[in-house]
Amino acid sequence: MNIDKTNASSFIQSYQKMQVTPAAKTKPLQKEDELQISNQAKAMFEKNANVDIERQEKIKLLKAQVQSGEYEVNSNKVAEQVFKFWFDK
Repeated sequence: MNIDKTNASSFIQSYQKMQVTPAAKTKPLQKEDELQISNQAKAMFEKNANVDIERQEKIKLLKAQVQSGEYEVNSNKVAEQVFKFWFDK
């Protein structure tokens, strides 16, 4: 019985040709972030912007009074607010 080993190399070469290389994975395209603000939210923002302007003016006035020494603290009013905060929940 004769075994021909010369044909074995052709089988190995055929097997190597059949091996499939993994396909390169493609990354899915990412969507850009998007922000949508409702008309109601825009209206609320504009309303708060007006309040902020009024608040800034009041703060400037109080700072000027404190710096000039004209600002006086009403201790009774402060005590009432502290009492309400802690006991009149």
